[in-house]
Amino acid sequence: MQPETIKSDAEHEAALKEIERFWGAEEGTVAADRLDILVTLVEAYEEAHFPLGIPESLEAITSRPEVRAGKQAS
Repeated sequence: MQPETIKSDAEHEAALKEIERFWGAEEGTVAADRLDILVTLVEAYEEAHFPLGIPESLEAITSRPEVRAGKQAS
């Protein structure tokens, strides 16, 4: 895979497989550079296609089951 952009789920999967292959590459090598590029491209694709939607602060706190039940987390 030539990293430029990720435009499909198939390209996303291929990039993830390449990331696994290059994971742990020694810094300063061509493999490490390729890993950095692939990670950046995958992050951009995932942010665009699988947004997490960060809740408002109060919503995040009160949506936790132990808070709603009035229990203190241990």
